[in-house]
Amino acid sequence: MRIWTGAFAATATLFGGAQLAAQPTYDATITRTDYNIPHITSETWGGVGYGVAYAYAQDNFCMLAEEFATVAGERSLHFGPEATAVLGFAEIDNITSDTFYRGRIDLSALRDGWSDQSTEAQQIVDGYVVGYNRYLADTGPDALPEACRNASWVRRITRDDMLRLNEKQMLLASSLALAPGIATAAPPGSEQPAESAHIVLPDNEDLRFGSNGWAFGSDATGTEGGLLIGNPHFPWEGPSRFWQLHVTKPGEYDAMGVGLAGTPFVTLGFNKDVAWTHTVTAARHFTLYALTLSPDDPTTYMVDGEPVAMTTRQVTIPMPDGAPAVERTLYSTRFGAVVTMPGTPIGWSDNTAFAIQDANSGNQRAIDTWLRIGQASNVAEIESVVSETLGIPWVNTIAADRQGNALHADITAVPGVSPEFIAACSTPFSGLVAGMVTLLDGTRAECDWRSTSEGPLAGLLPASDQATRTRRDYVTNSNDSYWISNPSTPHRQLSPILGDFESELSLRTRSNFIETEAAIADGPFDRDDAKALVFANRSLAADMVVEPVLALCPQRPELAPACEALSAWDRRFDTDSRGAYLFAEFWETARGRNNLWREPFDAENPIKTPHGLATDEAAAEALLTALTDAAAKLTEADIALDAQWGDVQTRSTPDGEAIAIHGGPGTAGVLNMQIGREVEGGLTPRHGSSYMQIVTFDEDGPVADAILSYSQSTDPASPHYADQTRLYSRKEWHRLPFTLEEISAAQQGEVTRISE
Repeated sequence: MRIWTGAFAATATLFGGAQLAAQPTYDATITRTDYNIPHITSETWGGVGYGVAYAYAQDNFCMLAEEFATVAGERSLHFGPEATAVLGFAEIDNITSDTFYRGRIDLSALRDGWSDQSTEAQQIVDGYVVGYNRYLADTGPDALPEACRNASWVRRITRDDMLRLNEKQMLLASSLALAPGIATAAPPGSEQPAESAHIVLPDNEDLRFGSNGWAFGSDATGTEGGLLIGNPHFPWEGPSRFWQLHVTKPGEYDAMGVGLAGTPFVTLGFNKDVAWTHTVTAARHFTLYALTLSPDDPTTYMVDGEPVAMTTRQVTIPMPDGAPAVERTLYSTRFGAVVTMPGTPIGWSDNTAFAIQDANSGNQRAIDTWLRIGQASNVAEIESVVSETLGIPWVNTIAADRQGNALHADITAVPGVSPEFIAACSTPFSGLVAGMVTLLDGTRAECDWRSTSEGPLAGLLPASDQATRTRRDYVTNSNDSYWISNPSTPHRQLSPILGDFESELSLRTRSNFIETEAAIADGPFDRDDAKALVFANRSLAADMVVEPVLALCPQRPELAPACEALSAWDRRFDTDSRGAYLFAEFWETARGRNNLWREPFDAENPIKTPHGLATDEAAAEALLTALTDAAAKLTEADIALDAQWGDVQTRSTPDGEAIAIHGGPGTAGVLNMQIGREVEGGLTPRHGSSYMQIVTFDEDGPVADAILSYSQSTDPASPHYADQTRLYSRKEWHRLPFTLEEISAAQQGEVTRISE
């Protein structure tokens, strides 16, 4: 055999070796359909990543290139130390961003962990690196979009860049929100980083994020199959924007949906048998530890009566224009990084410090988890995947299949702390901050949940202790805890780390249940019902509040114009709704009042309580003052009290078009949530409804209507910068082509074929 093998090799070298060696390692085809949605096909897993990266770069190269500079800790060098970056979902100065990424992403550990991932995952990610670099080589620095043309921060990437980006995504909705407090933590008596004076934690609304997801089983649809609605609420700007794609590896993988920047396959979408979506879970994915410090040294902490020195890491941040590098020191403990939280008692004193330990640190299992979800043929397989891997980082999984099953799985990577563990490891201070964080005792080694087990799932709460259910009617989630995903059967109580139990629901969650139950009561729930539910734009707060407030109006005659505007308002946040902005400004102040409702929350009636607006003398005064202030704000901004919502909340295009945007604040009980930032003349969306999908199944496969509210491309010069935004504004949907015949019929332009 050796002789024949050697002879064949020699012959190949002499007569065909060049051709044999030239066979491509990576190859993919990219077919674009309406709204520039790419359908990427490859015979290899490496080719899948290769094609996805190339297609994504065609639409959003500059944004992704900047993100690679961000996670490498190079923002100060390229954009200046005083400029800002998006760290998680909040803006922060570049020095703080660079300090965090350079000091807290353990690249050596990520490289070690990468070897434990599946061959498929490794090939996909390595292919993504090659595809990104291929696009850069094909295009050239001087032909890139204007935002990054010939920019110093545009470069080829390596696997390390992908490892850093994945780590950032895993921490996105957990400890990354506290990253500024990690990057600027310094012991008392030392020189405090100048940027620490400007650190402000995200407010509760930013930390809560958002999303709605529904799965309807055959009992609700009246058919043999299920129906899924996905309505994630994510940023309209930056690398956390969704991007639509369809990925096919013949015979092994065929899924369509969306991913984030740098995601090499579908993370939210559907295949021929099952559809899934995600909502940010109420579970806590990190714990804080209270440390007792040595009286002699604030960088030494006590564990089981013995002093332990904190470990330090020196971070060097290069500056632009030859300026001296900035040096920072970060501190760590066996319980994680030292963290401070400005504006709270969680600081670093002579006696006490705090450390943060995140269950998603080093979580590379998510890549295989989402890959396997895309290959699932029913919701039971999805439940099995998320349970086995514990790779889902911080989102609920909601799914429906063609067999008519509906799944809600609140199973993620969370600290393995039972109620008993939390009670045994609490501190006198734990109860005071329990509503914000899970605080454990850092003076005892036994309270380190990371040491309670071994292996890749060490210290994580097993799936058997988390929440999951499969039903034939429906399940839904709007970011409240596992406790209720169907009002008929609340879940049993689980560990507090998974969220609140028998506590007041958000108005958006209550609105969800009220509107969903009403839709089901009218008969079989179908696609038209789903579309109406997603874009109803009703405000539960308005339904509960407006009439009682109007009854108070005679007490202040000067409020007559404002009261008239509220009276005529349709209680919705549609583009043609007049008076919506006045109510939104009023409610933003009024909702924060103590004793807002006459009837308190009742765990036996969680959907309808609390209710009954309090209108006693003190309450009436506060409500009318809030309305007065809201009216004054609009008048000062030269906005009519009865202005159309679509004239107030808009998305501007480079040519000056103002696209009307419907949807409103989730805090007002609006399911189609849009959180706006103030601009001249009104608001523009910064966080809210993004990729929406409605998926059912017929004998040929999935039937999917979808819309990406902010469109595919971030390049202002692209024709696909706002095309779906106009579609969203009109409440129209796009039927997604999935089969080869559908894709061929909808093809736009020539097929792109790449290989190397």
